[in-house]
Amino acid sequence: MAQRVKRIGVLTAGGDCPGLNAVIRAVVRTAHKNGIEVYGIFDGYAGLIEKRLRPLTETDVSGILPKSGTILGTSNRDNPFKYYDDKGDPANAVDVSEQVVKTIEYNDLEALVTIGGDGTQSISMEFFKRYGIPVVGVPKTIDNDLGGTDITFGFDSALQIATYAIDTLHATAEAHHRIMAVEVMGRNAGWIALHSGIAGGGDVILLPEIPFKIEKVAETIRHRIDSGKRFSLIVVSEGAKPEGGDVVVKKMVKDASEPIRLGGIGNRVAEQVEELTGIEARVTVLGHLQRGVSPSPFDRILATRFGYYAIDLIMKGEFGHMVGLSGRDIVSVPLEEATHRPRIVEPDGPLVRMSMDMGVGFGV
Repeated sequence: MAQRVKRIGVLTAGGDCPGLNAVIRAVVRTAHKNGIEVYGIFDGYAGLIEKRLRPLTETDVSGILPKSGTILGTSNRDNPFKYYDDKGDPANAVDVSEQVVKTIEYNDLEALVTIGGDGTQSISMEFFKRYGIPVVGVPKTIDNDLGGTDITFGFDSALQIATYAIDTLHATAEAHHRIMAVEVMGRNAGWIALHSGIAGGGDVILLPEIPFKIEKVAETIRHRIDSGKRFSLIVVSEGAKPEGGDVVVKKMVKDASEPIRLGGIGNRVAEQVEELTGIEARVTVLGHLQRGVSPSPFDRILATRFGYYAIDLIMKGEFGHMVGLSGRDIVSVPLEEATHRPRIVEPDGPLVRMSMDMGVGFGV
């Protein structure tokens, strides 16, 4: 039997998404029921570097279940193994991981719950492997691209917003006989675009995993026109790119873990399709609307299950693992397996094949 744990820390890192607060709530309530004190660590790993943490009570987590964001704050740039402050140069990043270890030891934290995506869990795994820090990961990302789990919380909520947007734009596209392009998030993985495109009746779906030919996109639109359909809906993942080309970069942010900020592919596709077809095209970029929505019932339940089972793994002493969803069951997955490679859309997967057979264009 594992040694009894008396105090743990919990942090949220990386991009925010619906359901983070639900995990925090489940962690605190489950831990307290088992006599475990929980310290909230603020702004991801920055809280451990800068010694910003405090005990969390059940009052602290009361009423936060339906709220998006995170009461702990988050950061996607404070990697303790490659750290630089606000005035620092990323090229001169330093390793302050021992400082984090001292913070953990000083506050008598016997385990950490790290809630985040691939970057967060990779850092968590490094602390486990290098220093033996007892960590349990909880997978989070609206992109649904983390290995070791069928679904990450946050994805369903983002999907609902994207689908609602497509449904709404359908009416105005039909009324004005236009092409409406909707740009959704999905840096390297097209799950949001694929699922919302199917759910919203997208006529063309462009994914990072399937480089497209703009002429083929226009061909799909022309075929609809020839069939008497005077409007079309194009769903574009922000990471989609033309065959032989590259992603569209909105700007560079030098002090971020992912310095490339994508954005603009929707506008480019709309402009080119309008020129090729002669049909007016408009663009809607959903951006952070997909992150800030209140979590869906599915995400609230999944996040709660993840938080509950994270404490279960801690009580069992099963560290260096991440909770995940396999079918309907919560499972324990080694962090190394979860971060080995991203979970992306298979170009010949069943949903893509089904959509193609039903006439949806993918620009190929």
